[in-house]
Amino acid sequence: MKLTLKEKASYGLGAVGKDMVYMLSAGYILYYYQDIMGVSAIAMGIILMAARIFDAFNDPVMGVVVAKTRTKWGKFRPWLIIGTVLNAVILYVMFAAPPELNGKGLIAYAAVFYILWGVTYTMMDIPFWSMIPAFTEGGKEREGLSTLGRSCAGVGSALITIVTVKCVELLGGGSERVGFRQFALIIAILFIVFELITCVIIKEKSTVDVSSPSVGEMFKSLVQNDQAMAVVIAIVLINASLYITSNLLIYFFKYDIGGPKWTDEYTLFNTFGGGMQIISMMIFFPLLRRFMSAIKVFYTSFGMAVGGYLLLLILMITGAKNIYIYFIPAFFVFSAFGMLTVLTTVFLANTVDYGELKNNRRDESVIFSMQTFVVKLASGVSAFAASLCLHLFNIKDSTDAADDAAASLSSIMGLRMTMTILPIIGLLAAVFIFAKRYILTDEKLVEISAELKKRRS
Repeated sequence: MKLTLKEKASYGLGAVGKDMVYMLSAGYILYYYQDIMGVSAIAMGIILMAARIFDAFNDPVMGVVVAKTRTKWGKFRPWLIIGTVLNAVILYVMFAAPPELNGKGLIAYAAVFYILWGVTYTMMDIPFWSMIPAFTEGGKEREGLSTLGRSCAGVGSALITIVTVKCVELLGGGSERVGFRQFALIIAILFIVFELITCVIIKEKSTVDVSSPSVGEMFKSLVQNDQAMAVVIAIVLINASLYITSNLLIYFFKYDIGGPKWTDEYTLFNTFGGGMQIISMMIFFPLLRRFMSAIKVFYTSFGMAVGGYLLLLILMITGAKNIYIYFIPAFFVFSAFGMLTVLTTVFLANTVDYGELKNNRRDESVIFSMQTFVVKLASGVSAFAASLCLHLFNIKDSTDAADDAAASLSSIMGLRMTMTILPIIGLLAAVFIFAKRYILTDEKLVEISAELKKRRS
């Protein structure tokens, strides 16, 4: 039975809410605690990486828990709503650090609640994406829903990127600390509402009878799925590349381009970039998909991203200050990442079928738990790289530091190189590994689908 428009819309709305929360944390947690609250950049980098190491154990276990869940509401929706409510509460608390805290107390506060945020986000993110193979038949329907989900997630992410700085300025009345607390509360409430709508309307339709395997068997199945491992490695490298740039972008506008209207220019740039990312998901990707295979679109996107980063570096080195000239590299970089985000989700969903054929087990939750982990791992790696950049080049929120950064060519060049060269290296590594290992072409997927239907019948 085909998905209805209502089901598609509700799933898309859930994706919007989910990535609004994720981007607020991934994009602004370092800035909030380092630039506003005064925690050292190195301390924040260690916290963010430590949380990702913890996730290495937590996320796959959560995937196993979801796979073993059996309720009259299905195995995905109960965890989706529980994780949503808990994560919304933690999000607010994380951006509402008591002003009287400082030093080690503030570091401990940031560490505890950031780790708890990661745990609760996993509770809802794994079942959210795991539902794709569970209520689609594969092929065009699955690819279409994956595209829709990722496109809507891109909308949520873009909205946060576009409006956060200006909303914080408005809500805080001049105090960024107060503004972030109020803004986090609004986003947390919207998050709960959107996921409730998804849970009420979406029904699991998978007809595949999956037994409850042991933890050891689940991990064995995951390790044996070489295609899933190839995709998740690519996801880490792709997302880390983008997040390094996005984490440092606010500092680039604040301390490099500078000026009294830097928040307006930062918002304008993100509006354009976020718009291009959404357009690429909804228009560019489907258009290119008509003329070439998904894998060829994948390589095309890589070329666009690398070219965009090289152009961005040239503009930075030449000292360009006009915001509109930066729209040119932004077009290539954001469009490329929009398509890559959709494609990696499609590729990962395809590995579920491959794993079932190879291992005789359909492990949606475990495989998609890897996506949750690697996206957060990429966030941690990129935040650590950004924190090292801020520490090494003494970039932080004080008049002296800002003046020093503006006066020091080495500081500015360090910021620029970190924002561009590191992402290029990450992208080249991703495309090399993917080209060597990924074999699930369109023709191969047709063969796998036919074989699975034969087995089930």
